[in-house]
Amino acid sequence: MRAIAYAQTGASSVLRLVERDVPEPAAGEVRVRIVVSGVNPTDWKARAGAQPGRPTPFDEVVPNQDGSGVVDAVGDGVDGFAPGDRVWVFLAAHERPTGTAQEFTVLPASRVVHLPDSASFELGASLGVPAMTAHRALTVHEGGPQRLAPGALDGRTVLVAGGAGAVGHAAIQLARWAGARVITTISSPEKAALATAAGAHHVVNYRTEDAASAIRAIAPDGVDQVVEVSPARNAELNSRVIANHGSIAVYATDGGGEMSLDVRHHFALNVRIQFLLLYTVGAEPLAAAAADIGRALDDGALPVGENAGLPLTRFPLEQTAEAHDAVEAATVGKVLIDVAPEPA
Repeated sequence: MRAIAYAQTGASSVLRLVERDVPEPAAGEVRVRIVVSGVNPTDWKARAGAQPGRPTPFDEVVPNQDGSGVVDAVGDGVDGFAPGDRVWVFLAAHERPTGTAQEFTVLPASRVVHLPDSASFELGASLGVPAMTAHRALTVHEGGPQRLAPGALDGRTVLVAGGAGAVGHAAIQLARWAGARVITTISSPEKAALATAAGAHHVVNYRTEDAASAIRAIAPDGVDQVVEVSPARNAELNSRVIANHGSIAVYATDGGGEMSLDVRHHFALNVRIQFLLLYTVGAEPLAAAAADIGRALDDGALPVGENAGLPLTRFPLEQTAEAHDAVEAATVGKVLIDVAPEPA
């Protein structure tokens, strides 16, 4: 089978197209024939490493955490999956040497989720890290809910920072599906159009208007939940718009790794700041996210593509390096790799 691999960290040039044997699933594992692989920022960051040239955690690494395809074989003890099942996968390369940038991948059955016939493989490959991160960010508010479903966020106002990004896009869709009123901040008219297409009720351009005043005009009592991509840059804005008992869920460090807070102000409002990293969040939140995302898929609540607010940029498998570079360059939307033709 064809695979993309690297044996040392560094620039995307360390990625090589190689031929490898098709792996066999062990007990509790599923082998998936990958149709589409999704690329996330953590994929190129893991490949780049802290310093170029350092050895990888395994002799050879196949990158990319997310993807979609068809079950090809199952190991002993696996229930609920059979060859031919359409699936999406997540955290395929977490603490394992092989991700989804290859024609076949083997991973624990717990990281494989059924993909409805109504959902495309490109949609399946766009879930994983972005959608599951968004789910977690929307389920850490004081008093819950810990699960998302229609009506779960009724009466709540959610502020999504950076609504044109992959996580922001999924957060808008999931929050709206769950009944929230959704506000998002963006930096250009083009991104405003994408966030609106994703389902945001209100869009605020923080470069052309006073974002805090605009948000307060929409939500005079403040916002209940913030899905935050840039905590350092947005700390002051969040402090001005957060409601009493509000939560700020931080999933990235865009704009810097340190932030300053007015402790007294947040103290007085009982604000909860929840940091989250999908790779260490634990099995229970991951399983909950997979189940709720599956229900949202059944409801048609998570479309992708430019008309749905998430443009897709696609590369063939042999151009995985270019795909990584595109994500590193902050290409708007989702970057996908076409690994194999869709099954007939």
